[in-house]
Amino acid sequence: MSRLTAYTSFADAQRHFSPDALWDLVDGAPPLLNIAHECIDRHALDDRTAVIVAHADGRDEILSFSQIAQTSSQVAHYLHAQGVRAGDRVGIMLDPSLAFYASLFGVLKLGAIAVPLFTLFGEDGLRLRVEDCKPSALITHDEKAQVVGSTQRVNLIFANQAWFECLSRYPTRFAAATQSDDLAIFQYTSGTTRELPDAVRHTHRSLVMVLRAALYGTGVRPRERFFCPSSPAWGHGLWHGTLAPLALGATIGAYAGKFVPERLLRALAEHQFTNMSAAATHYRMIRNSGVTDQYVYAIQKLTFTGEPIDSESAEFIRKTFGCAVCSMYGTTEVGVILASYPGAPDFPVKDGSLGKAVPGVRVAVHDANGQPCAPNVTGELVVWRGGRWLPTKDLGRIDEEGYFFHRGRADDVIISAGWTISAVEVEDAVLKHSDVREAAAIGVPDPLRGHVVKAFVVSTREGSEAFAHEIQELVRARLSQHEYPRLVEFVGELPKNPAGKVNRRALRERERSSSAVSH
Repeated sequence: MSRLTAYTSFADAQRHFSPDALWDLVDGAPPLLNIAHECIDRHALDDRTAVIVAHADGRDEILSFSQIAQTSSQVAHYLHAQGVRAGDRVGIMLDPSLAFYASLFGVLKLGAIAVPLFTLFGEDGLRLRVEDCKPSALITHDEKAQVVGSTQRVNLIFANQAWFECLSRYPTRFAAATQSDDLAIFQYTSGTTRELPDAVRHTHRSLVMVLRAALYGTGVRPRERFFCPSSPAWGHGLWHGTLAPLALGATIGAYAGKFVPERLLRALAEHQFTNMSAAATHYRMIRNSGVTDQYVYAIQKLTFTGEPIDSESAEFIRKTFGCAVCSMYGTTEVGVILASYPGAPDFPVKDGSLGKAVPGVRVAVHDANGQPCAPNVTGELVVWRGGRWLPTKDLGRIDEEGYFFHRGRADDVIISAGWTISAVEVEDAVLKHSDVREAAAIGVPDPLRGHVVKAFVVSTREGSEAFAHEIQELVRARLSQHEYPRLVEFVGELPKNPAGKVNRRALRERERSSSAVSH
């Protein structure tokens, strides 16, 4: 029987998928499995390229499976000599590089628990996570010395030239011996530093489960060239952008440093990547870059995740790359549950939709009483897990053809004069104005209507009453008379969380603070 990677159609996905079939894609089997072996060592029989890192300064760092296999084994031996043991946590605060991949897979080979940490964390963000997971070691770059300097009771390891010279004294092979249910990775979601989200605890077995997202969410197949510019400190960049595609034997692309759209586009063209998965913010920045026509691309599949993509950007990306950008929806806690099956010839991508459930997953839309909503009625997206429906805290609807649509986070809904208004739909309408580069909508208190819509707009054009009126009239025409933003504020930038998503909560808190001061 063929492996799941041999099938590309939506019909075959439904016909042939089973959880057991996912295990056929890896070497391990319960009870033994190790992520580092599955992603790197088993593919290291030749000098094939594993990772191409596009650095913001213009450099390309090309790493083979064998190079990462050998260096990560040296890291495992080194950490063991430093007193790190199976089950210990090891923080990794590095951008994509040989140091990052060697550290990540070295920790996993040793049986320790890798804790990826965002390189742009300041002292508070890092301290909270270190206090929470209590790592026995933290690997970072020299330039982070000031940020990590106040970190107490942690063995600080700086991934510099002297460190690599030290590693060279250790063996280039390490026999991993982990159980599939051993803890492997602590993944922090992209919350604020003041409200630290709990770390999601992943076992080595999690790799097998995430292969479903690779097959149907991003459409990755063996030997493909797949790029994900998201930071591997977050779930999308780590699991969907790094571990799953490497496990399938794909060559991956990663981005290191301050994101510049032109640098990404050059990497896509020069290395002929055929598949890319990125955040909606990345696609908007590509659209606004003005340089997309300077390169020739080999892209055949595109996906986005994290937040909805506005229709103007989606259409621009379709024209630029010649294929639709497909949604992949899920959470760090439940994984990918909805997808648009990129590369499936028999799956029509419906504009604005989240796609349909991935094989083996049940998703529904429920009302406030926990009952299924009728088609096109907004409710909460729920997923069936462990014999019960789990809420996602996202609103959505399902149409007559079974496609799901996102209606925003439950706390992003605006109730004005009894009307329910979607912040996502308002933002999409505002972004259709040719002079608007970014937009966010929230509800602000109003003595007459309870709340009214306020739009925050980023534009290179100077803000004015006339400009605000144009935006309001555009939204009136595209949505309805009650959904337009009665208040428009022009800002230099929008607050975003570390993963690049617009932080509407920060906008609401700012409005509450300014309102309290004014009173």
